[in-house]
Amino acid sequence: MQRLKVGDLVQVTSGKDKGKRGKVQRILKGGDRILVEGLNMVTRHQRPNQLNTEGGRIQKEAPLPISNVMPIDAETDKPTRVKVKVDDDGNKSRVSAKGNPLKQG
Repeated sequence: MQRLKVGDLVQVTSGKDKGKRGKVQRILKGGDRILVEGLNMVTRHQRPNQLNTEGGRIQKEAPLPISNVMPIDAETDKPTRVKVKVDDDGNKSRVSAKGNPLKQG
């Protein structure tokens, strides 16, 4: 089971955006990098094309290492580690290290 899923609310633990929060947009192939909405913004120069007729400089999110973010605990509203809890029926669910549910963005 994955530690993070699309739509989770996460906080960045290191780097230029340390302490900022955002919603997980996408987990990139291989599972080692992640796109977080509004964080790790970079400027790219875009040539004119059919979608963007003017071109110019655009801002977009760049991938972050997945180890640099932590999900937010729903009850304490703080970053937390994740455990996988197995029910008696064998169903798996993600919970914080304290046993609380995780916060969805």
